[in-house]
Amino acid sequence: MIRRALPALLALAGTMLAAPATPARAAATDTTRTPATPAYTISLTSNATGGTWTGHEGVTFSNASATPLTEVYLRLWDNAHGSCPSTPIALTNVTGGTASALTVNCTAMKITLPAPLAQGASGSIGFDLSITVTAGVDRFGHDGSYYFIGNALPVLAIRDGAGWHLDPYTDNGESFYALSSDYTVMLDHPTSMAVPATGSSTDRAGTSGRTITTAVGTKVREFAWAAGPFVKTTGTTAGGVKVNVYRVSSVSAANASSMLGTATSALDAHSGRFGAYPYAEADVVLDNGFWFGGMEYPGFVLDVVSSTALAHELAHQWFYGIVGDDEYNTPWLDEGFTDYATDLYFNKTGSGCGITWQSSAERLTNSMAYWDAHSSRYSTVVYGYGKCTLHDLRRLIGTTAMTNLLKSYAASHWYGVSTVADFKAAAQAAAGSTDLTSFWSTHRVDG
Repeated sequence: MIRRALPALLALAGTMLAAPATPARAAATDTTRTPATPAYTISLTSNATGGTWTGHEGVTFSNASATPLTEVYLRLWDNAHGSCPSTPIALTNVTGGTASALTVNCTAMKITLPAPLAQGASGSIGFDLSITVTAGVDRFGHDGSYYFIGNALPVLAIRDGAGWHLDPYTDNGESFYALSSDYTVMLDHPTSMAVPATGSSTDRAGTSGRTITTAVGTKVREFAWAAGPFVKTTGTTAGGVKVNVYRVSSVSAANASSMLGTATSALDAHSGRFGAYPYAEADVVLDNGFWFGGMEYPGFVLDVVSSTALAHELAHQWFYGIVGDDEYNTPWLDEGFTDYATDLYFNKTGSGCGITWQSSAERLTNSMAYWDAHSSRYSTVVYGYGKCTLHDLRRLIGTTAMTNLLKSYAASHWYGVSTVADFKAAAQAAAGSTDLTSFWSTHRVDG
């Protein structure tokens, strides 16, 4: 995401008005992240090309907080690619609550629940869904007959100690922040079309000339898929994970084979360092037309032909995918960690790392609000200085302590959410008598 581009690489619709792209945060009485245990059930039918999908989405959830839930919010991220109030993602016939007008540049919808949901109680909402893929070779877009459908499914926003997270969309990085969820997605499409997707997929015959692919993703934060006449190459990691590489016609079979080798070896290497990859398969979609180096979703990666980019994207399966974070407010927690993991994969030690701050306001832990205003420094600081900080920490506390720290930290936050404070506390414990206070100050790690 520059959407995973590496520094070295390059609705109710029709009735809704857009509000300014300003987060509307409400005070919460505790820090519990809710709504919890989301489960999404989606059934969609494509047109002949795979550029339009229509159907229904249902979501069940519970309230983990002692503070009652009176409403939930859906994030419709790909409406940022439209021209609000004309949106590519449209929701109609909402059930389970009362929908309000779209806000945050048409990327957020408040749904008021019929009654407050107490702690431990469950609720559900449903709606008809229409997706029209926009132009551009993007994480949501298409390259001729090849369609890339990332962030298209509406997902529940999180309420925590900061209130509701209704941050605006960013094209430089990510705004995403979701809890581990279960997805069952049925995609009805022309049989001639491949549909790589998050989760494990099975096919069955639909109506004449059509196939219904059911993809099931368990404990994943997002769901994405692609559609088109891709050519598929398959392999298996030493750890038993099935890897499928899908390529557009302009990518050679030799490049696909090379990237398959990178994918299988990188998944095994990351598994050894951070804990075994917990899903049965991983899909990689190759297209050199992407303006970014790569973009990851759980079990699903969009990538140019680059072993560095692919190793980076696959490391995101752990940092953000398995070990979650608030990507808008703390992008270092996934991008810096993932670039560090990429260095480790290629046996790079971070020698020669140099950090030169350009202003007193520049911090490693700044949010995307800062980096969108200082976009020329985003990659240098969050990716470059981010991994250098971890290399420096390794040199300070020792390689064995650092190796154990990252593996134990991943285990303790498995399917959970990481914060800067969490990591600093774990690092200090790993450092023993070495006080890291000055280290964090020098590297500008706040929080």
